[in-house]
Amino acid sequence: MLEILYQDDYIVAINKPSGLLVHKSFYARDATVYAIQELRNQIGGQHVYPVHRLDRKTSGVLLFALNKEALKIMNDRFAAREVEKKYLAILRGWTVDELTIDYDLINDDEIKQNAITYFHRLQSVEIDLEFNNKLTSRYCLVEAIPETGRMHQLRKHFKHIFHPILGSRPHGCNKQNKLWLENYDVKGMMLHAHQLIFNHPVTNERLTLNAKINEEFSKVGSILNLDLRKYQ
Repeated sequence: MLEILYQDDYIVAINKPSGLLVHKSFYARDATVYAIQELRNQIGGQHVYPVHRLDRKTSGVLLFALNKEALKIMNDRFAAREVEKKYLAILRGWTVDELTIDYDLINDDEIKQNAITYFHRLQSVEIDLEFNNKLTSRYCLVEAIPETGRMHQLRKHFKHIFHPILGSRPHGCNKQNKLWLENYDVKGMMLHAHQLIFNHPVTNERLTLNAKINEEFSKVGSILNLDLRKYQ
């Protein structure tokens, strides 16, 4: 069963598990289960329309419209950057306290697109994990707020500043990912859409939807001794 965060006659939001595709994709033809079909079955067969997307490996708040009118309103608000998306990510190394990354990305059609991400560092840790001839390894927890919505934007932006998201493939550090797989059996990506803030498409009420982090994110947090209580 999917965790439903909010539901009324116009929209429904879930806490998407990591590993679940939103819909069928050319890039993941091995998948047989999708968020659209699972949610539709769960709410009695009603059609659902995804308002935005989350990567397969990204967990967190995912919003659907229940009719095409609500879909259009929400699509327009996303396009106008009137919706605020907040993500938690665990990165390799210690970032600066805060930064706006303004770095263009190339899409699958080889078109350059402006991409902007603001983030601030929440916590920094150093653990006894040997890597690259060093006896310890550094990591940090950040909150990221993308102003644009490009494919794999957060993964690419954090790789660009040399602080890749732990567990990200291909836009990550393969050696770090292998290290965590071999030492802690961690296979997931430490990226979670923990909050979505927007005005309701019909009532215009200001909504703030929060999604709890998943079990594997909590596990990594415990290994790193991060304080994740407010996100659990």
